[in-house]
Amino acid sequence: MADICDDADIVIQEALNRSLAQIPSYTGISATECVECGEGIPEGRRVAIPGVQLCAPCKALEDVRKLGVRRG
Repeated sequence: MADICDDADIVIQEALNRSLAQIPSYTGISATECVECGEGIPEGRRVAIPGVQLCAPCKALEDVRKLGVRRG
């Protein structure tokens, strides 16, 4: 018979699985220059995120735009 701790473990595991499923999976060859602004993408970023196409500032701006936040 399951107790409250077992139920909590199940809920936590399901939430963790949903969160992990939302992490983007990058594949392919990383760009050496950002496709948005043309600045160089550092080697560390290209290695850490295979298939990366945007520099960190452009990616941050894209994430803000996806949230529906406007910058003037």
